[in-house]
Amino acid sequence: MSLETIPSVLACDVGNSAVRIAHVKGEEVEDYARFAVGDLGQLGSAIAELWARLPDPKKLVACSVNPAALKALEAAVSDTLHVDVLVIGRDLPLPIDTELTNPESVGADRVCAAAAAFDRLGVACVVGDFGTATTIDCVSDEGVFLGGAILPGLQMAADALNQRTAQLPPVTLRDPDWTYGRDTQQAIVGGIVFGARGALRELVEAYATDLGSWPLVILTGSHAPLVCPHPGENGIVQAIVPDLVLRGVAMAYYRFLINRAR
Repeated sequence: MSLETIPSVLACDVGNSAVRIAHVKGEEVEDYARFAVGDLGQLGSAIAELWARLPDPKKLVACSVNPAALKALEAAVSDTLHVDVLVIGRDLPLPIDTELTNPESVGADRVCAAAAAFDRLGVACVVGDFGTATTIDCVSDEGVFLGGAILPGLQMAADALNQRTAQLPPVTLRDPDWTYGRDTQQAIVGGIVFGARGALRELVEAYATDLGSWPLVILTGSHAPLVCPHPGENGIVQAIVPDLVLRGVAMAYYRFLINRAR
Protein backbone atom coordinates (compact mmCIF):
# COMPACT_ATOMS: atom_id res chain seq x y z
CA MET A 1 0.00 0.00 0.00
CA SER A 2 1.25 3.48 -0.84
CA LEU A 3 0.94 6.31 1.64
CA GLU A 4 -1.95 7.73 -0.40
CA THR A 5 -3.93 4.47 -0.28
CA ILE A 6 -3.29 3.52 3.36
CA PRO A 7 -6.67 3.67 5.10
CA SER A 8 -7.15 5.79 8.17
CA VAL A 9 -8.00 3.65 11.19
CA LEU A 10 -9.87 4.90 14.22
CA ALA A 11 -8.20 2.47 16.61
CA CYS A 12 -9.82 1.57 19.93
CA ASP A 13 -8.13 -0.23 22.82
CA VAL A 14 -10.88 -1.42 25.17
CA GLY A 15 -9.16 -2.25 28.44
CA ASN A 16 -10.17 -3.10 31.97
CA SER A 17 -9.77 0.46 33.25
CA ALA A 18 -10.11 2.66 30.16
CA VAL A 19 -11.07 2.91 26.52
CA ARG A 20 -8.35 4.55 24.45
CA ILE A 21 -8.88 5.82 20.93
CA ALA A 22 -6.64 7.40 18.32
CA HIS A 23 -6.40 8.07 14.60
CA VAL A 24 -3.73 5.83 13.09
CA LYS A 25 -2.51 6.08 9.50
CA GLY A 26 0.59 4.08 8.74
CA GLU A 27 3.20 5.13 11.29
CA GLU A 28 1.34 8.28 12.35
CA VAL A 29 -0.79 8.36 15.50
CA GLU A 30 -2.90 11.44 16.24
CA ASP A 31 -5.84 12.62 18.36
CA TYR A 32 -5.25 10.27 21.28
CA ALA A 33 -8.04 10.24 23.87
CA ARG A 34 -8.73 8.18 27.00
CA PHE A 35 -12.05 7.48 28.72
CA ALA A 36 -12.35 5.74 32.09
CA VAL A 37 -14.49 2.60 31.87
CA GLY A 38 -16.80 3.95 34.56
CA ASP A 39 -17.34 7.23 32.69
CA LEU A 40 -18.10 6.52 29.02
CA GLY A 41 -20.90 9.05 28.62
CA GLN A 42 -18.90 11.24 26.22
CA LEU A 43 -17.38 8.38 24.26
CA GLY A 44 -19.94 8.45 21.45
CA SER A 45 -19.66 12.18 20.79
CA ALA A 46 -15.86 12.05 20.93
CA ILE A 47 -15.73 9.19 18.43
CA ALA A 48 -18.20 10.94 16.12
CA GLU A 49 -16.15 14.14 16.19
CA LEU A 50 -12.92 12.32 15.46
CA TRP A 51 -14.50 10.11 12.79
CA ALA A 52 -15.75 13.18 10.93
CA ARG A 53 -12.19 14.52 10.68
CA LEU A 54 -10.71 11.30 9.30
CA PRO A 55 -10.17 11.21 5.55
CA ASP A 56 -11.60 8.40 3.45
CA PRO A 57 -11.02 5.48 3.23
CA LYS A 58 -11.41 4.78 6.93
CA LYS A 59 -12.35 1.97 9.31
CA LEU A 60 -13.10 1.67 13.01
CA VAL A 61 -11.15 -1.20 14.57
CA ALA A 62 -11.02 -2.34 18.19
CA CYS A 63 -9.26 -4.83 20.41
CA SER A 64 -10.91 -5.67 23.70
CA VAL A 65 -10.28 -7.49 26.96
CA ASN A 66 -13.48 -6.11 28.50
CA PRO A 67 -16.73 -7.44 26.97
CA ALA A 68 -18.98 -4.99 28.84
CA ALA A 69 -16.94 -1.96 27.76
CA LEU A 70 -16.80 -3.27 24.19
CA LYS A 71 -20.59 -3.54 24.21
CA ALA A 72 -20.77 0.08 25.37
CA LEU A 73 -18.36 1.14 22.62
CA GLU A 74 -20.34 -0.63 19.94
CA ALA A 75 -23.59 0.89 21.21
CA ALA A 76 -22.04 4.38 21.16
CA VAL A 77 -20.75 3.87 17.63
CA SER A 78 -24.09 2.50 16.43
CA ASP A 79 -25.99 5.45 17.92
CA THR A 80 -23.71 8.14 16.50
CA LEU A 81 -22.09 6.77 13.33
CA HIS A 82 -24.08 3.75 12.13
CA VAL A 83 -20.88 1.96 11.10
CA ASP A 84 -19.51 -1.42 12.10
CA VAL A 85 -16.77 -1.89 14.67
CA LEU A 86 -14.27 -4.47 13.41
CA VAL A 87 -13.13 -6.41 16.48
CA ILE A 88 -9.81 -8.24 16.43
CA GLY A 89 -10.30 -11.93 17.12
CA ARG A 90 -13.94 -11.75 16.03
CA ASP A 91 -14.02 -9.90 12.71
CA LEU A 92 -10.30 -9.68 12.03
CA PRO A 93 -7.53 -12.24 12.61
CA LEU A 94 -4.71 -11.55 15.04
CA PRO A 95 -2.03 -9.27 13.56
CA ILE A 96 0.86 -11.68 14.20
CA ASP A 97 1.47 -15.43 13.98
CA THR A 98 1.59 -17.27 17.31
CA GLU A 99 2.80 -20.49 18.90
CA LEU A 100 0.02 -20.54 21.47
CA THR A 101 -2.07 -23.50 22.53
CA ASN A 102 -5.31 -21.52 22.12
CA PRO A 103 -4.61 -18.31 20.17
CA GLU A 104 -8.26 -17.29 20.33
CA SER A 105 -8.07 -17.05 24.13
CA VAL A 106 -5.09 -14.69 24.39
CA GLY A 107 -5.72 -11.04 25.20
CA ALA A 108 -5.86 -9.18 21.90
CA ASP A 109 -4.11 -6.19 23.46
CA ARG A 110 -1.05 -8.33 24.20
CA VAL A 111 -0.86 -9.57 20.63
CA CYS A 112 -1.43 -6.11 19.15
CA ALA A 113 1.35 -4.60 21.26
CA ALA A 114 3.71 -7.43 20.28
CA ALA A 115 2.88 -7.05 16.59
CA ALA A 116 3.51 -3.32 16.67
CA ALA A 117 6.81 -3.76 18.51
CA PHE A 118 8.10 -6.38 16.07
CA ASP A 119 6.97 -4.28 13.11
CA ARG A 120 9.15 -1.41 14.32
CA LEU A 121 12.14 -3.49 15.44
CA GLY A 122 12.20 -6.44 13.04
CA VAL A 123 14.05 -8.68 15.52
CA ALA A 124 13.25 -10.70 18.64
CA CYS A 125 11.69 -8.44 21.25
CA VAL A 126 9.97 -8.38 24.60
CA VAL A 127 6.94 -6.21 25.30
CA GLY A 128 6.15 -5.28 28.89
CA ASP A 129 2.69 -3.77 29.31
CA PHE A 130 2.34 -2.28 32.79
CA GLY A 131 -1.34 -1.37 32.98
CA THR A 132 -4.24 -2.69 35.06
CA ALA A 133 -2.52 -6.05 34.77
CA THR A 134 1.13 -6.57 33.86
CA THR A 135 2.02 -8.69 30.86
CA ILE A 136 5.55 -9.48 29.69
CA ASP A 137 5.55 -11.20 26.31
CA CYS A 138 8.12 -12.33 23.75
CA VAL A 139 8.31 -12.33 19.94
CA SER A 140 10.89 -14.43 18.09
CA ASP A 141 13.29 -13.27 15.38
CA GLU A 142 10.85 -14.81 12.89
CA GLY A 143 8.05 -12.54 14.09
CA VAL A 144 6.10 -15.20 15.99
CA PHE A 145 4.35 -14.38 19.26
CA LEU A 146 5.69 -16.99 21.68
CA GLY A 147 3.61 -16.09 24.74
CA GLY A 148 4.71 -14.70 28.06
CA ALA A 149 3.63 -14.01 31.62
CA ILE A 150 0.73 -12.24 33.34
CA LEU A 151 1.20 -10.59 36.73
CA PRO A 152 -0.97 -8.33 38.90
CA GLY A 153 -0.68 -4.69 37.90
CA LEU A 154 1.17 -2.37 40.25
CA GLN A 155 -1.95 -0.56 41.47
CA MET A 156 -3.80 -3.86 41.72
CA ALA A 157 -1.05 -5.19 43.97
CA ALA A 158 -1.17 -2.09 46.16
CA ASP A 159 -4.97 -2.29 46.43
CA ALA A 160 -4.85 -6.00 47.30
CA LEU A 161 -2.38 -5.44 50.14
CA ASN A 162 -4.63 -2.75 51.59
CA GLN A 163 -7.91 -4.61 51.11
CA ARG A 164 -6.78 -8.13 52.07
CA THR A 165 -4.85 -7.27 55.24
CA ALA A 166 -5.85 -5.79 58.58
CA GLN A 167 -3.26 -3.04 58.91
CA LEU A 168 -1.48 -2.32 55.63
CA PRO A 169 -2.47 1.16 54.42
CA PRO A 170 -3.22 2.45 50.91
CA VAL A 171 -0.17 3.98 49.22
CA THR A 172 0.64 6.30 46.35
CA LEU A 173 2.96 4.60 43.92
CA ARG A 174 6.10 6.51 42.96
CA ASP A 175 9.70 5.93 41.98
CA PRO A 176 11.46 4.81 45.19
CA ASP A 177 14.42 7.04 46.05
CA TRP A 178 15.42 4.66 48.84
CA THR A 179 16.89 1.19 49.11
CA TYR A 180 15.42 0.20 52.48
CA GLY A 181 11.78 0.98 53.25
CA ARG A 182 11.98 2.92 56.53
CA ASP A 183 8.25 2.76 57.19
CA THR A 184 5.30 0.67 56.06
CA GLN A 185 4.38 2.91 53.13
CA GLN A 186 7.94 2.89 51.78
CA ALA A 187 8.16 -0.85 52.26
CA ILE A 188 4.99 -1.41 50.24
CA VAL A 189 5.94 0.99 47.43
CA GLY A 190 9.45 -0.43 47.26
CA GLY A 191 8.20 -3.99 47.25
CA ILE A 192 5.76 -3.34 44.41
CA VAL A 193 8.01 -1.19 42.20
CA PHE A 194 11.25 -3.09 42.78
CA GLY A 195 9.30 -6.32 42.40
CA ALA A 196 7.97 -5.24 38.99
CA ARG A 197 11.47 -4.29 37.87
CA GLY A 198 12.80 -7.61 39.10
CA ALA A 199 10.07 -9.58 37.34
CA LEU A 200 10.86 -7.79 34.08
CA ARG A 201 14.57 -8.50 34.41
CA GLU A 202 14.04 -12.15 35.38
CA LEU A 203 11.68 -12.83 32.49
CA VAL A 204 13.83 -11.03 29.92
CA GLU A 205 16.81 -13.12 31.06
CA ALA A 206 14.74 -16.32 30.79
CA TYR A 207 13.55 -15.38 27.29
CA ALA A 208 17.11 -14.50 26.25
CA THR A 209 18.36 -17.88 27.44
CA ASP A 210 15.69 -19.66 25.41
CA LEU A 211 16.21 -17.48 22.30
CA GLY A 212 19.99 -17.66 22.46
CA SER A 213 20.35 -13.88 22.25
CA TRP A 214 19.20 -10.77 24.08
CA PRO A 215 15.90 -9.42 22.76
CA LEU A 216 15.12 -5.73 22.55
CA VAL A 217 12.66 -4.60 25.23
CA ILE A 218 9.80 -2.15 24.73
CA LEU A 219 7.45 -1.02 27.49
CA THR A 220 3.96 0.41 27.35
CA GLY A 221 1.12 1.02 29.81
CA SER A 222 0.43 3.72 32.38
CA HIS A 223 2.99 2.43 34.90
CA ALA A 224 5.80 1.88 32.38
CA PRO A 225 7.60 5.13 33.35
CA LEU A 226 7.52 4.01 37.00
CA VAL A 227 9.05 0.65 36.16
CA CYS A 228 11.69 2.24 33.94
CA PRO A 229 12.14 5.99 34.52
CA HIS A 230 15.11 6.19 32.15
CA PRO A 231 14.71 3.86 29.16
CA GLY A 232 17.89 3.31 27.22
CA GLU A 233 20.05 3.81 30.31
CA ASN A 234 19.36 0.73 32.46
CA GLY A 235 20.72 -1.93 30.10
CA ILE A 236 17.35 -3.65 29.76
CA VAL A 237 14.68 -1.38 28.27
CA GLN A 238 15.22 0.36 24.95
CA ALA A 239 12.09 2.55 24.82
CA ILE A 240 8.62 3.29 26.18
CA VAL A 241 5.88 3.55 23.53
CA PRO A 242 2.58 4.68 25.12
CA ASP A 243 0.45 4.08 22.00
CA LEU A 244 1.86 0.64 21.16
CA VAL A 245 -1.45 -1.25 21.42
CA LEU A 246 -3.27 1.28 19.23
CA ARG A 247 -0.57 0.93 16.58
CA GLY A 248 -1.07 -2.83 16.70
CA VAL A 249 -4.83 -2.45 16.34
CA ALA A 250 -4.32 -0.59 13.06
CA MET A 251 -1.76 -3.17 11.98
CA ALA A 252 -4.37 -5.93 12.33
CA TYR A 253 -6.52 -4.20 9.73
CA TYR A 254 -3.56 -3.47 7.43
CA ARG A 255 -2.46 -7.10 7.59
CA PHE A 256 -6.00 -8.22 6.79
CA LEU A 257 -6.04 -6.00 3.70
CA ILE A 258 -2.66 -7.24 2.51
CA ASN A 259 -3.59 -10.90 2.96
CA ARG A 260 -6.92 -10.38 1.20
CA ALA A 261 -5.17 -8.78 -1.77
CA ARG A 262 -2.85 -11.78 -2.30
